Amino acid sequence: MRCPFCGADDSKVIDSRLSAEGDAIRRRRSCVECNERFTTYETAELTLPRLIKRDKSRAVFSEDKLRSGFLRALEKRPVSIDAIDSAVKGIVRQLIATGDREVESRLVGDWVMDALHELDEVAYVRFASVYRSFQDVNAFHEEIERMKSRTEQVTKE
Repeated sequence: MRCPFCGADDSKVIDSRLSAEGDAIRRRRSCVECNERFTTYETAELTLPRLIKRDKSRAVFSEDKLRSGFLRALEKRPVSIDAIDSAVKGIVRQLIATGDREVESRLVGDWVMDALHELDEVAYVRFASVYRSFQDVNAFHEEIERMKSRTEQVTKE
């Protein structure tokens, strides 16, 4: 690993441990040349499927775009960043678990809707209004009614 301080090509690992979430290895390193210490993280490089959009074009999946969509829907709502990160990671895991090379973006949108329904109902309706292209107040009303009936079904079970 190249030293970020002096640019030397050699460093030695002083300590290795799992990160808090367990999906990365944190390594504490020391430069052989300048003796400065620095931290690196090692993660598995996974190939995520490409998304097939509504217009049939293909796009690379972006975890950052997914997270920003959650943040936009949850703006000024009482939901922790940890809960958002957990939802994003859950969707990424679902995407990997499909095993497909291409996945319709609609499927990812449905997963986001499910996650937002669990996190915050206001954010769910916000996202649904854009995702389903609501044209009038009646569309909001219908979605809220669907959400209520879904919540009632879950509480009955």
